Amino acid sequence: MNPTAKRNGALTSVFATLLLTACTTPNAPQNKLESQTPAPLTSSAVMLEKSHVMHDIAAPSQTIPIPNHIDHHRLRKKELHTAFIAQGEQYSAITENRRIQVSDEPLSTFSIDVDTAAYANVRRFINGGNLPPKDAVRVEEMVNYFDYDYPVPESESTPFNITTEIGPTPWNNGSYLLHIGIQGYEPASFTSKPRNLVFLLDVSGSMNAANKLGLLKKSLRLLVNQLTPQDRVAIVVYAGASGVVLESTPGNRRNEIIDAMERLRAGGSTNGGAGIELAYSIAQQHFNKDGINRVILATDGDFNVGPSNTEALKALIKEKKRSGVGLTILGFGMGNYNDQLLESISNAGDGNAAYIDTLQEAQKVLVEEIGSTLNTIARDTKIQIEFNPKIVSSYRLIGYENRLLNNEDFKNDRIDAGDVGAGHSVTALYEIILTEPLRYNSTKIKAHQFNDELAFLKLRYKRPDESSSIEMQHAIVMGNSYQQLASTSNNFRFTAAVAGFGQRLRHSDSIGSYSYPEILKLAQQSRGDDLFGYRAEFIQLVSLADSLQ
Repeated sequence: MNPTAKRNGALTSVFATLLLTACTTPNAPQNKLESQTPAPLTSSAVMLEKSHVMHDIAAPSQTIPIPNHIDHHRLRKKELHTAFIAQGEQYSAITENRRIQVSDEPLSTFSIDVDTAAYANVRRFINGGNLPPKDAVRVEEMVNYFDYDYPVPESESTPFNITTEIGPTPWNNGSYLLHIGIQGYEPASFTSKPRNLVFLLDVSGSMNAANKLGLLKKSLRLLVNQLTPQDRVAIVVYAGASGVVLESTPGNRRNEIIDAMERLRAGGSTNGGAGIELAYSIAQQHFNKDGINRVILATDGDFNVGPSNTEALKALIKEKKRSGVGLTILGFGMGNYNDQLLESISNAGDGNAAYIDTLQEAQKVLVEEIGSTLNTIARDTKIQIEFNPKIVSSYRLIGYENRLLNNEDFKNDRIDAGDVGAGHSVTALYEIILTEPLRYNSTKIKAHQFNDELAFLKLRYKRPDESSSIEMQHAIVMGNSYQQLASTSNNFRFTAAVAGFGQRLRHSDSIGSYSYPEILKLAQQSRGDDLFGYRAEFIQLVSLADSLQ
């Protein structure tokens, strides 16, 4: 990508004009989990008994009736979400995925999502003594907040490793969870790549708070302390007007970088569009074709733009990503936090988004996980699963509502999808209804006796500097299924607990009366190794949410 190539001036000018006239004021990755190798069941005939009573970990509270008529409503990527405003904060309205009858629609297609902003934002609400508004809860971002120590790919030639596991659903005796784990490759060379970073910082009046601009400064200091002489950092600010606070500076001149940040003060209106223009311009001026080039936008999202100009802002971000400069969004603050806008522009720019509610979260995102945050190994990553109607009667994708794709989009390389960073893992859960009851009660059936496919998974991605997709395929067989919840891995049970918690916070009717105490018990008994305490923190959040309801 040539950083000096001329941009589309007319298009950029239109977008900038729209934005300028509308903008007004208004923890470290999980350590390795305990290894478990329970004997799996292995057959299309060996189906898991729907009526089987499970006297084990966090027994399901009920069997949720499965309606005769399956609701086929599904959000598609091109459908627009309305914004839900809660006490001045804005969130995209989410319509939960419903069960799909396999005989009618065997394919399920969605874009990978590695964002974790929703989990930290939910934590902020609960620690503040309130349950979050339901549309602040994106279940997939809560599940993907945690590391699950999936097997790592052996070489860069195959950048993803896929693992699957099937077991009983904790909240429903009549269904089962399909757990899909995708682990990205982490090349050693990424640790030495030079970084060309532009901090785009919101210093408008709405950022004048300790948990906004104050926390922003402390957070970015953590990242600055990791820089090397081959790295470069520039600082651009926007409020009533945009400007360069620090020209692109070598990373070892840390005192200069930190001093420039410390001098920042909040005040004025919000002129985000001009700031974005300037930040990308500087990033392109210092573009390193052998390095990492990225704009890091830190804001509360209070651009205060109307729907038409929101679309203009998304179009501007889409145009800028063609330059080869990546985008990371860091959300801060409360009261006027515009999650709806930040998520929208993050998706438009194939970027990643995090919410910083504490300095500990900044340490997790900007120090421990910075390699995954900044280093892209795959672009436009999509998943498509074809369910076998002989084994699966219906399915429901848990979360990913704003990442659904049309089935025909899977092989269309012009359709945007999520980017994946080095070492990133992605987890997806399906709740499935099987077509037959369990015929064999033994949990020690040998895997080679039964190898029927429950589903067939295809994954498409583009290498960072290529325009054509590569496809991977993976058969999901009943050999990776278990009869009892207690036989499943810690990963399986903990992700089920997190997904159950997210759905409970969303008041989902899909989990019936599955309660916070049941979620708490399941999380406690599947915590596994937890060196840095992220899972222990989750357990505390569930307990606190139970007290707040």
